[in-house]
Parts: sequence; C-alpha cells; structure tokens
Amino acid sequence: MVDAVAQDELAQAFVQFSVESGVLRFGEFKTKAGRLSPYFFNAGLFDDGAKLGRLAAFYAKRIQDSGIAFDMIFGPAYKGIPLGAAVAIELARLGRNVPFAYNRKEAKDHGEGGTLVGAPLQGRVLIVDDVMSAGTAARESIALIQAAGATPSAVAIALDRQEMATEIGTDGVLRDLPHSAVQYVRNTLGLQVCAIAQLTDLLHYLETRQNDPAVAQHSARVRAYRDRYGVQ
Repeated sequence: MVDAVAQDELAQAFVQFSVESGVLRFGEFKTKAGRLSPYFFNAGLFDDGAKLGRLAAFYAKRIQDSGIAFDMIFGPAYKGIPLGAAVAIELARLGRNVPFAYNRKEAKDHGEGGTLVGAPLQGRVLIVDDVMSAGTAARESIALIQAAGATPSAVAIALDRQEMATEIGTDGVLRDLPHSAVQYVRNTLGLQVCAIAQLTDLLHYLETRQNDPAVAQHSARVRAYRDRYGVQ
C-alpha cells in the first residue's frame, strides 16, 4: 500500500534518475551503522558531466523552492566539493550568482595555506552535501563556518534516508537513537535541511512501478527496512 503522503514530481523524477544512473542500487549493503540495507545511494557515481549537470539542476530547483535564505555555498570535503561547485554553477545559470568555498581535510602549509579554499566564508552559508549518516560532517562544517565568522544557515542534501541515527555508548555498544541525522541537525543544531528526495519518495517510486517487476520487486524489502529503522 502506498503511503498517504503527497509525492512531489521533483522527488520522483530524481529517484528515477538515480536508479537509471546506477547511483541508487538495490541488494544487500552494510551501512556504517552495521545495518543491512536493501538499497545504497552513492552520489560519487554521478560521474560524468551530463549526470552532474542534471543533479545540480535538481539541487538548485529544490533549494529555490525551499525559500532558504543564504549568501554563499560551502561544499565540505570530499563529495560536497563537486556538488557545491556544480550547484553554484547551476544557480548562476538561473540568474543567482553566489560565492562558493570548500575545505581541505589536510591543512596546506604553502601557497594560500590553511584548510579553506575559494570565496571568504561570510554571511549566511548553505552547506551542500550528498546524504547525512550521523550529522558529523554537518557539525564539522558548522565549526569551520563559525570559526570564520560566518553563519551556517542550512544544509541541502540529495537523499534523506529517514532512518534512526546511531551513537556509541559509554560501554562501547552501538545503539539506535530515536531521531534521524536530519532531525538532529534541524532540532539540535538549528539548521534548516532540504532534501531533493526522501525514503518515502523512494518507496512510492518502487510501489508504483508494477509495470517494471525488476524494480518493483524491491519495495517489500525497502518497506521492511523502513518499518524497522525508519523515523517520520
């Protein structure tokens, strides 16, 4: 049964694009949290100019529709670097030219030095990344942005997995948390988050592809995974 949630056309088009590009795959994949997920989203496989350009168009449309206020874009190393650059290019093509910056994971001790590259971090900064697993990358980006005297305002991601985050307890045991990484960033870190698509959108896509059994067959396992680990 399809969820009684309004599924927007942009999200459905993005899921289809991700499946056709081989970026969204189905099977059995072990996550960082040790879960066996029936799907895997790897934004690194948007690996040519046409795919990256279309991906940037999805991001730009979602960002514009969200109404998020921002003055510049920050792409965290490593996947956020090409994503942020591509989104900045697409926004400029649409008439919104904003500065762009990114970070290195290793400080450079020659040339311009430091870990930040590109435009100076200032004003309201939009972080562009692929997915959120635990909110760790967001915390690191926030710290860099604040240290530069700017204000982290929001995060744009491709896919919200809508599943419970995890943490290691004092006893060293990994535990599920009652909230997702996206909810943590919104409610605890105070940043807006916009995603091109969510797990709900992926489920809707699978459950409405009855004319494509090779795709539709994965819906039951994805729904079972959501029932076990999902959050609203």
